[in-house]
Amino acid sequence: MKLGIVGLGWWGQKLVHSIQGKNENIIFIHAVTKEPRDVEQYAMEHHLKISTEIEDLLSDPEVEAIVLATPHSLHVEQIIACAKAGKPVFCEKPLAMNKLDAQMAIDACVKANILLGLGTNKRFWPCMRELRLAIDSGIIGRLLHIEGHYSNENTGRHFSEWRTHAHEAPAAGLTGAGLHVLDALISFAGPVKHVHAQVVSLQPQPSPLDTVTAMFEFESGVSGTLATIRSTPFYWRIHVFGDQGSVEALAENELVVRLKGVPPVKTSYDSVDTLLLELEAFVGAVKGNKKPHVSYEEMIATVDAFERIVQSVNRAKN
Repeated sequence: MKLGIVGLGWWGQKLVHSIQGKNENIIFIHAVTKEPRDVEQYAMEHHLKISTEIEDLLSDPEVEAIVLATPHSLHVEQIIACAKAGKPVFCEKPLAMNKLDAQMAIDACVKANILLGLGTNKRFWPCMRELRLAIDSGIIGRLLHIEGHYSNENTGRHFSEWRTHAHEAPAAGLTGAGLHVLDALISFAGPVKHVHAQVVSLQPQPSPLDTVTAMFEFESGVSGTLATIRSTPFYWRIHVFGDQGSVEALAENELVVRLKGVPPVKTSYDSVDTLLLELEAFVGAVKGNKKPHVSYEEMIATVDAFERIVQSVNRAKN
């Protein structure tokens, strides 16, 4: 399948690099960027046609599907444009900045009978794959509580001016690392019923020192917490608790199972290229060979929870 991409910054280039030469059945052929001179060499090396307007990509008959790696506030209008052009679209998170817009984007794709995929590559980490299998097996019994923490230094290392704008990145690190945690919580515990959140900021962009924390009650009756920091070294932890035990996913490749009456069991797994896997999954879903790895219901529930967190943070400021 021949892909086009809108946005060829830090993350867009990582997406292209994950595919070119890695899968003989998938290739990026056309890219849209507002800074073509900055990426001329990169485009040449990766055999990309360059345009400055998304309309050029949408009208390209060779492009079979489109990947969006653009500022958050542009996602919905770009998804709708892809739907009108009849091209399946893979959008980096967040899908939208509010639930109403998320539903509008999904409705446009459903009406056009094209697939909408979402960038949630952490689902493909071995630890998260095995965490899902452990939960589905029922070994921890009834699900009671889930804790999630993801922190990294990406904001300071890969600073882009648009990421400083409050309308693009409300609630500090929520749109970055925080959304990966939120996606995990939603995928295991379901839609959120209540949320209370806060941001504590000690230093502004471009080298922020801030934290986001949120406490949840899910509609399923499960409780949960989320935390993310934009200035500390990489850390990932999703810990799910049941009445018979718990399962903890650590980093990318480790899983710890704690069950009643037996010592904890820690297992390590080989690393994988999650960007390659998620794009392969998207193409497979477009072709009808695979089930989409994020359902539309999960997309809506995650944006709804995201919006509630932002609202809770804003109320705390007032």
